[in-house]
Amino acid sequence: MFEDAPRPKPPEEFIPAKLDGWSAEALRDYMAALREEIARAEAALEAREAQKRAADSFFKTG
Repeated sequence: MFEDAPRPKPPEEFIPAKLDGWSAEALRDYMAALREEIARAEAALEAREAQKRAADSFFKTG
């Protein structure tokens, strides 16, 4: 009755960018974008962990 849509899987392996020839400004911009992505991933992880804690608390027996 309730079917979840298949979840996209993360890439199997992180492939870092080739940084040869990048200017200092381009490297700073790239690092800022990576920091933003890390913050986004950390927020998503915290949300999932909070959701699990809430579910565990709700269904706690004893």
